[in-house]
Amino acid sequence: MKADLQLAAQAVWNYHGLGQVLEPADLIFVLGSHDLRVAEHAADLYHRSLAPRVVLSGGLGRLTAGAWTRPEAEMFAEVLRSRGVPDSACLLESRSTNTGENIRFTRELLAAQRIAVRSLIAVQKPYMERRAYATIRQQWPEVAVRVSSPPLEFADYGNADIPIEEVIHIMVGDLQRILEYPRLGFMIPQAVPDNVRHAYDLLVAAGFTRHLIQSPT
Repeated sequence: MKADLQLAAQAVWNYHGLGQVLEPADLIFVLGSHDLRVAEHAADLYHRSLAPRVVLSGGLGRLTAGAWTRPEAEMFAEVLRSRGVPDSACLLESRSTNTGENIRFTRELLAAQRIAVRSLIAVQKPYMERRAYATIRQQWPEVAVRVSSPPLEFADYGNADIPIEEVIHIMVGDLQRILEYPRLGFMIPQAVPDNVRHAYDLLVAAGFTRHLIQSPT
């Protein structure tokens, strides 16, 4: 990859990460994805006694439909079980296909179980921290939220299952959503620095457009 595109991708990666300091919460809210390292990180947070309960949320979304045959929540639950998290501490929500549904269906699940939540730790991929935070703040405003992700840097993130070029496509698509979704009521607005906008434009021009949505009018 050319050096200018590498620097642009790094800038977008850095923007998506929030680096929040965690505090004990009522719930670890794990948003499903195609990266099982997210589940590993959630198990680590549980064993640090940061919350007594874990919700694993995810059906088959745009990154797992056609690739996995079982819901993300079930795949993640296996990882937590293998890492010693008891089934009694876990709730599974296996219908959602996007972040908004993760939130809506999880809220419905907790209400049905009569579980009150005032604070949560949302767990996502490193480059989806900001999107998860902004969406939860908008669509679940009554809870205090902090976001966490596996402690991986951009240079170390890609692997055989998740090539770094695909990560860049996804990061660019998520940045577009951060720009577009607030006016649709899906997220809280967030400032996007000029250097990040420039990096976005450079990556789009270079063809990293696979996960872009058609810009709303």
